[in-house]
Amino acid sequence: MIPLLGGETRVVNIGLELFAETLATLRLPVVHVEWAPPAGADPRLARLLERLDERREAIEQANAEAFARLVNGEPVLMDCRPAREALGLPERTVLHAGPPLEWGRMCEPVRAALLCAIRYEGWAADDAAATRLVECHEVRLEPCHQWQAVGPMTGIVTASMPVFVVENRAYGNRAYATINEGLGKVLRFGANDETVVARLRWLAEEAGPLLSVALKASGGIQLRPLMAQALRMGDEMHQRNIAASALLARVLMPHLARAAENAGLLARVAEFMGSNDQFFLNIAMAAGKAMADPAGGIEHSTLVTAMARNGTEFGIRVSGLGDRWFTAPVNTPAGLYFPGFGPDDANPDMGDSAIVETIGLGGGAMAASPAVARFVGAGGVAEALEATEEMREICLGEHPHFRIPALDERGTPAGIDLRRVIETGITPLINTGIAGRTAGPGQIGAGIVRAPLACFERAREAFPP
Repeated sequence: MIPLLGGETRVVNIGLELFAETLATLRLPVVHVEWAPPAGADPRLARLLERLDERREAIEQANAEAFARLVNGEPVLMDCRPAREALGLPERTVLHAGPPLEWGRMCEPVRAALLCAIRYEGWAADDAAATRLVECHEVRLEPCHQWQAVGPMTGIVTASMPVFVVENRAYGNRAYATINEGLGKVLRFGANDETVVARLRWLAEEAGPLLSVALKASGGIQLRPLMAQALRMGDEMHQRNIAASALLARVLMPHLARAAENAGLLARVAEFMGSNDQFFLNIAMAAGKAMADPAGGIEHSTLVTAMARNGTEFGIRVSGLGDRWFTAPVNTPAGLYFPGFGPDDANPDMGDSAIVETIGLGGGAMAASPAVARFVGAGGVAEALEATEEMREICLGEHPHFRIPALDERGTPAGIDLRRVIETGITPLINTGIAGRTAGPGQIGAGIVRAPLACFERAREAFPP
């Protein structure tokens, strides 16, 4: 009798993992291949993907151009000036994070931060008067992205607040972000007492002007090489910016020393920068915005050019669909909490900082920063590697400049592709801080959050047939 199979039996299992586990218990060699029906077996979404596939050649060409623009930007930190000068931001206009949102639907931390900003500007003496200004439309509310700006968490920007100016020298566009306030009770997490106002005034009156003089004297600081080096030193540039902040301080400190009028001023600014591990975060966000914007507006492209949250909605922009926002209810992060706080105290996710994930850093770069995985409650080294590998499944390619030594110099996954998100059901993973649900306590933890799939489905439906 001739055996049907010659040699040792080997099995490749596709799909249901239970079969592979059963064979493994019988000590049979088995390779498991994860598989799921495209678009979660949703016939409607499958048809939408099929229609996109009919234009595959045009889409691939458009995505190649968008991807090249995304990864080859040359962001340079140029200046730090009041938003009224840098952006031309009018008085009585307040910018906030995320897609557009009316006052009545804003979460409490965003409302509290907005009212605090109105008091800081001197437009109202207390929150009640500030609320009346908003409700009577005497203060205008607009998203940061509409002004080529990005803001962490609540994302509040007003005319007198100093903003970093980042210029993309490869494409000539600019982006802006406020100075990171540090930790504790800060505006970006919805804290709103007089200590918050005092810090904002110090940033506007002392830190901002000194940083401006120093940055001008530097001739501009190239950010992409600095960010690439920080990635090699353990940052992923969303929740961990220790290396990037230190590298920036090393470059900037001589110019600050020469620019400072007295030793006291220099000491105060140096101490502020040195004690703020997240000082570079806002700069990374402005760099991300400056690099992502040129990738927008390319017909047929399915590359995601922005992700942003406002505590109520999560929104995305897609290159081929221009500046339109596609939104869905935002998720609440899962992670680790500071003592005295837990999941019931957490606000749904907010902030423009997911622009960092949009350019291939943050959650998609966790393999370069295993310490962050533990900090946000996502596990350790193995989980960090898995997170990065999962993000590769929904991205167009590897970043040519942001490389991970632990992965044999492979680039971080970059260029989130709308099609691949819908096909796989994998949504972008974002590292994030967790704000308290009520105004006052500020940051209560750190964690990870997923973009809602509905944003991507709605964007796909908007593509022409």
